[in-house]
Amino acid sequence: MGQTMGLRNPPMSDERPATKCDRLPYSFYARPTVEVARELLGKVLVHGNASGRIVETEAYLGLEDAAAHSYSGITLRTKVIFGPPGHAYVYLIYGVYECLNIVAEPAGLPGCVLIRAIEPLTGIPLMRRRRPRIKRVEDLANGPGKLTLALGITRRENGADLTKSALQVHSPPIEEVFAIGVSPRIGITKAADRPLRYYIRGNPFVSRRE
Repeated sequence: MGQTMGLRNPPMSDERPATKCDRLPYSFYARPTVEVARELLGKVLVHGNASGRIVETEAYLGLEDAAAHSYSGITLRTKVIFGPPGHAYVYLIYGVYECLNIVAEPAGLPGCVLIRAIEPLTGIPLMRRRRPRIKRVEDLANGPGKLTLALGITRRENGADLTKSALQVHSPPIEEVFAIGVSPRIGITKAADRPLRYYIRGNPFVSRRE
């Protein structure tokens, strides 16, 4: 499935120039989770000296979504999801990989967006040092556990305010048009058929190609 909005072919150079852009405000995140998940595509995720264009996301819809961590209510682990929007929810999977989610919805309404893949923009030599076995730039951050390794994001960033911290999301210098693909989410067993994965169609940096 997909929605055609034009298509942009990304340049394949190993490093792209950094451009100072505006951080997204709280109001961007304080909206329905699906809207936030779709509109995060094309935005720039920044952590320290490295950044990447968000090319793939998944929406998790809280109390109405059996695949969501917040489905069973507030716990010590999930309380950040019930808090104010625009904060990071970072958790460990398989005892090895950390995953970055961004809290959506107004405070008290649980919803979050998993960042599944980015297109590296700046700090690519640093990303390569963090992932020394990876040869192709397309494989540095084309999965949720891969992108956190590449950007140096760990559970220390859990609860970070994206409008104030070193972990942040910016508007791109130029808003580009592209086609949004839609599919079921990846790697889950509950509510697995819901079409809540969004990605930039034709982009070589997504975790799963069409």
